[in-house]
Amino acid sequence: QVQLVESGGGLVQPGGSLRLSCAASGSTSSILVMGWYRQAPGKQRELVAAITSGGVTTYADSIKGRFTLSRDNAKNTLYLQMNSLKSEDTAVYVCNVRAWGSPGDYWGQGTQVTVSS
Repeated sequence: QVQLVESGGGLVQPGGSLRLSCAASGSTSSILVMGWYRQAPGKQRELVAAITSGGVTTYADSIKGRFTLSRDNAKNTLYLQMNSLKSEDTAVYVCNVRAWGSPGDYWGQGTQVTVSS
């Protein structure tokens, strides 16, 4: 079992920055992939960025060059640094984990990011 706690969302102006955090606990040694998805009202959930246990990262084309994914293995925490935010980045951002021995993925509760003037 893996538990996820997200934080860092909020209201920012266009061009501003936020850093999201996802802290994992439980069977963290079994984690294969950690990532962030986002979902806006009426739209399908999409992968924003993810990192494997081996350190391989992937980013959505829409955020490349603006968002940076990182992790602190000692703290079992994933970070998403979001810079140059745009209104279209407004969404609920949800942390996701895939782990050995799990029939499915683990999901956090989500944190709201709103980009508006």
